[in-house]
Amino acid sequence: MNGIRGRLAALLAALAVALLPVAAAPAAADTGKPAVTLSLSEAAKGTELSADGTGWRPRTMVMLLVCGQNMIGGTNSCANADGVAVAVGDDGHFGARLPVVAPPKPCPCVVNVTSVNGDQSTVAVPLKITGHPVAELPAESGTARLAMLTGVRLKGDDGVLTWFGAPPGRTFTATVGNLGSAPVKDPVFQLGTAHGVFAPQWEEARWKGTIPPGGKAEIALNVELPAGAHGDYTVSLKYGDTVLAGQPWGVDRPYGVLLFWGLLLVVIPTALFRAGMAVVDRVRPRAAASGAGRRHAASAVTARLPRIAAVRGPVRGPAPAGDPEAALPWFTPEPRPEDPSGDRPHTPQTSAPSENSPTTKGHL
Repeated sequence: MNGIRGRLAALLAALAVALLPVAAAPAAADTGKPAVTLSLSEAAKGTELSADGTGWRPRTMVMLLVCGQNMIGGTNSCANADGVAVAVGDDGHFGARLPVVAPPKPCPCVVNVTSVNGDQSTVAVPLKITGHPVAELPAESGTARLAMLTGVRLKGDDGVLTWFGAPPGRTFTATVGNLGSAPVKDPVFQLGTAHGVFAPQWEEARWKGTIPPGGKAEIALNVELPAGAHGDYTVSLKYGDTVLAGQPWGVDRPYGVLLFWGLLLVVIPTALFRAGMAVVDRVRPRAAASGAGRRHAASAVTARLPRIAAVRGPVRGPAPAGDPEAALPWFTPEPRPEDPSGDRPHTPQTSAPSENSPTTKGHL
């Protein structure tokens, strides 16, 4: 039994090793990177080889060219008249038959496959041409000249912090092509931001990558405005002394800052008022005690008024405004005598007594 189990384990291991390359092939195809496979790695002039491509953009056209000198210097080193154009299927696959012709430049040679109307993907597959001369690759020389092609836009959105005055940022993307005869490696661009009619302020921005002669690439550069910026801006891209493109950028006003200041104007007076009320609450007990004493004295005087009124008699009415007795509410003047008949008022007594009036000490 142990021997049978060992043989089964060895058989399963052999099957796993045999199926491993087959399982790895779809994984490589799922990455979406364009790839080309040639039926021959070496061919003589006049023969025909087949090219199989996978991972290309569906429903696009690709061009196949046989080039010398590893295509240094662009399509000038390729057999352009004998190139083949083929369509890519819906699954990203294409198949083509390419004649092997002598390129205008010596080998090392390649079969260059480029997407014509797609994303400009390029793949170069080495090919050895029998009987074609071989020479060392020339030193890369010439000038690089970048030009703007398409796809100029600003990517990104504002967040919550931007609404409260954080620096707004975007990603400036554009597709540039190398029209020169030398590759461009890690080009240094300049991004300029201009507010309204003012001149732009330039800052250097490096893009990592290489753009071959005749090729193109999509660059992405980060651009950021100062904190609290708002209004109409223009973002420009410059390479060397040439302005390649410009893109308008409308930045909203940070209304969160205005809301913050409005709340601050409400909170500070409220805090000061509450602090003042706290101070008043600490001082209030002493003031309340003195006020309570005054109220107690006033209530005592008020309680004595009925007794004084009972002794003095009823109050006939309010005193005239000019009467000095009006300041004393408990003072009641004596009633004046009136004529019993009520016909005429009482005649005041003269200074000298009359003869008929009685005297207090008797007759003389």
